[in-house]
Amino acid sequence: MEDLAEYHGPISKRQAEEILNEAGRDGSYLIRDSMSAAGSYCVCVLCDGWVYTYRVFRQKDGLWTIEVAPGMKERLFRKVENLIAAFKIPDQGISVPLMYPVNKPK
Repeated sequence: MEDLAEYHGPISKRQAEEILNEAGRDGSYLIRDSMSAAGSYCVCVLCDGWVYTYRVFRQKDGLWTIEVAPGMKERLFRKVENLIAAFKIPDQGISVPLMYPVNKPK
């Protein structure tokens, strides 16, 4: 995860919301550590002025998955980069496609 430019590490949900609202474009997203589920991550994405958060897990077998809308089939990915790429496509079970990565400042 640390290799991804859009990974911000251990920032709070509020900090993520501030960063994404500053970006100001629907589909802007970042990845942060989950504060409530140790070892998990959150993909936060801006849509219509709201920030939606989806938990990302790495399973025991090493595959990645993301929480999506109820009724959507769970999908598994070998790499987190593949997961991100899949959710850049509309209608994948999240509020808006992941369009604009918001990179962590260097």
